[in-house]
Amino acid sequence: MNVRAAAAEVIAKVLRGQSLSALLPDYSDRVDEKDRALLKQMCFGTMRWYPQIAILLKELLTKPLRDKDLEIQGLLACGLYQLMYMRIAEHAVINETVSASHKLNRRWAKGLVNAVLRNFQRQRQQLVDQQENNQVFQAAHPKWLLNHIRDAWGPELAEQIIAANNQQAPMMLRINRLRTCREDYLAQLAAAEINCAAASYSAEGILLTEPRDVSLLPEFANGYVSVQDEAAQLAAPLLMLEPGQTVLDACCAPGGKTCHILESQPDLARVVAVDLEPRRLARVEENLQRLGLGAEIIAADAGDLQHWWDSQPFDRILIDAPCSASGVIRRHPDIKILRKPADIAKLAAIQLQLVNQLWHALSEGGILLYATCSVLPDENDQVIGQFLATNANASVLNIDADWGIKTDYGQQLFPKINGNDGFYYSRLQKAADNNSE
Repeated sequence: MNVRAAAAEVIAKVLRGQSLSALLPDYSDRVDEKDRALLKQMCFGTMRWYPQIAILLKELLTKPLRDKDLEIQGLLACGLYQLMYMRIAEHAVINETVSASHKLNRRWAKGLVNAVLRNFQRQRQQLVDQQENNQVFQAAHPKWLLNHIRDAWGPELAEQIIAANNQQAPMMLRINRLRTCREDYLAQLAAAEINCAAASYSAEGILLTEPRDVSLLPEFANGYVSVQDEAAQLAAPLLMLEPGQTVLDACCAPGGKTCHILESQPDLARVVAVDLEPRRLARVEENLQRLGLGAEIIAADAGDLQHWWDSQPFDRILIDAPCSASGVIRRHPDIKILRKPADIAKLAAIQLQLVNQLWHALSEGGILLYATCSVLPDENDQVIGQFLATNANASVLNIDADWGIKTDYGQQLFPKINGNDGFYYSRLQKAADNNSE
């Protein structure tokens, strides 16, 4: 399949509501192997800068395209992204993008695509200058999200978050301490001429200077290392794991935290990993197998205890709650398109319900770690505050950390350029029941 036609179809499907991460694997298989990196770059880049590109298209098009022609919208967006941000000769971008309209069976669009891209080429500086005071254009974020971040954290910190969101995410590794240590693996990477550095906060983390195919990483197939962002690597230590404990990882897919829990404390009595989607649990099983680890895997709604829980309480529960993913926009730039303002309240309600439900499965004296990859207080401190207001046997267990900032009920990390993703953690402890006999 023509790589630009493939990118146009992917972008159109995202505009219709589908997920970029769900679409890319299939479309990558449809293009030549040599074009797969280009396809990924064009799709991710177009999504990352789409709030800008959409404004430019509105100026360049005499009338909006119909929904059935969103493939052409996607093709134009991809073309503008290449002209603005990629080091490809402009004549090649225009010629190849116009040609792709034929591959999309939209021959009528050839003249339109050519005219729009050439008009942008001629008027580029003027068009960009016209948006000098347009905050959405300058930040490349939808207005509602931009306002939400600024209202929560103030203009200076918001600017840092937005800048990190608009960068390519770094590649972070987590060494498997059951197979190696960080110093030895750093030496292996150096011997393989892979530039890297120890992570700032995670004892098992390694930051790669440039992303690499995992097949090129020493001993990856033998389970020496996994790919996981540094912020996510902080979950396992926060659980304060000890031998003989039982642990639940709710909403576990794709299994990075499940595996880290098992690597951190190999003498746990039981580890249960639950996720709603059986398809995603296949990834959990693959990761466990590669790392030589084992856990009980259950496909279920983690909060619906009567359908999967055997009534044996857990000493530790990790809830990596479904959220807006506003802290990992750089890894999922389609969030800028797919997420809507009304989603935040809906997600907060789901999060609160999940904590309330799983609290029943926690043993007395046990610890529940609530986590999201969100930077929005509505999904973080506000959820925990509401939970604490109605659960007298719950208290906050302080997180004494040199990362992130302290909030009322937890610790908030923000995405950093060449650093960790945005993440939130709150650690709760369950008191003994004074009324029990």
